[in-house]
Amino acid sequence: MLFLCMGLSASAQNRSYDVFIPISKYMKSGDAEKLSAWFADNLEITILSSYNNSSKSQAKQIIKSFFNSYTPRSFTIDHKAGRSNMKYALGVLNAGGEMFMVTIFVSCKDSSYKIQQLKIERME
Repeated sequence: MLFLCMGLSASAQNRSYDVFIPISKYMKSGDAEKLSAWFADNLEITILSSYNNSSKSQAKQIIKSFFNSYTPRSFTIDHKAGRSNMKYALGVLNAGGEMFMVTIFVSCKDSSYKIQQLKIERME
């Protein structure tokens, strides 16, 4: 009986999978390598008002440089919305003694989510 309940809860978790849980974990830890695994082949990345339409590897170097300059201490998502194939989240990153507003857009293609847009701006 216990096994059956565990099986039901596991399938319920799959339907309500939150793509932002692992992404948040890598933002909080400043792990550019693992975060970039979620990047689309080409994505828009805006860091401190510097906009780039980048390849996955270019974006990885951009975010790695940001994390080297601003060591993350915490990251929390304040708002999530979207449809089944496109989702976005707004979060707050505490890094390098400063606070940043983070916007993340992900889309679902071939049954996996990829970050299409990542924006990090200083909070006023």
